[in-house]
Amino acid sequence: MSEEKNKIVIISPHEDDEIISCYEIIENNKDNPPIILYVGGSPQERRDEALTLKKHTNITTQMFCNSVPPIFMNPSTTFYFPDPVYEQHPLHRLWGSQGECMLRNGLDVIFYTTTMTASYIHETKNPKGKEELLNNVYPSQSDLWKYEKKYILFEGYNKWIM
Repeated sequence: MSEEKNKIVIISPHEDDEIISCYEIIENNKDNPPIILYVGGSPQERRDEALTLKKHTNITTQMFCNSVPPIFMNPSTTFYFPDPVYEQHPLHRLWGSQGECMLRNGLDVIFYTTTMTASYIHETKNPKGKEELLNNVYPSQSDLWKYEKKYILFEGYNKWIM
């Protein structure tokens, strides 16, 4: 009997956060592609762009929702949430606090940052690939990383011990 792999779920308050913050998670898990949950209620144009991610990666499951579906709430799921401490956007902080609650209830949660001010960031291993994916999937947002290279050059993850 083969062992089932843990599910990876990326919580993305905005369409583009999943690539800006978790590009390496998406790229390094091709045989176990993450599930992306978009939780911010963005306009339809952004949702349509987000769905093109499937054309450029091995992502197979993307959901637009207001909460984390109960089916994922189990020990075999690893969640990636925005960091509730370092994130500045209110929606990121809100979802980060949800992640903290889930962590305190025994679920596997790793925090990520989009602000690049956290002490745990590192240089992205493939910034050209990350920029290309961002441009292909989110052309409406390209001015953000065109002028702010931090979104392409860095990302980071933080595991809290409780």
